[in-house]
Amino acid sequence: MLNPIFFKLFLIFKLPLAFLAGVKLTLLNNTQSTVQLKHNCLNKNPFKSIYFAALSMAGELTSGILAASFIYKNKPAISMLVVGVNIEFSKKAIGLIQFNCKQGKEIQDCINKSIKTKEGQSIVITSTAIDTQGDIVATFNITWSFKVKQ
Repeated sequence: MLNPIFFKLFLIFKLPLAFLAGVKLTLLNNTQSTVQLKHNCLNKNPFKSIYFAALSMAGELTSGILAASFIYKNKPAISMLVVGVNIEFSKKAIGLIQFNCKQGKEIQDCINKSIKTKEGQSIVITSTAIDTQGDIVATFNITWSFKVKQ
């Protein structure tokens, strides 16, 4: 996924709006993921900042791609679904915004519990959006559900 060409193709076929908005994956490992979104003409709002929907998309992708990396080609197959969203916007998003999610261990534990119990499990995953000055722009609390496919 860290290959820029592969990631762009993934976005074009699976998340075309994220591709158009300019989302970039810069870090993905077992513990964390980082996504960047730069203010541009396709993701702007009338207030000269990044539109909240584009910010929300990048915030969700940061947690989702980390979770998806754990269930990719998993046996048994695991389904994942967003079941809740809580977002707090604290500053105007201008320039380059970096979204960080550092809950890889907790996500893995939740997925493993779902496999062990054969029941759906939910976890709130936090992604923080930070601007180039180091200020928090928004905090995304996405509730993901994981369940073994029947």
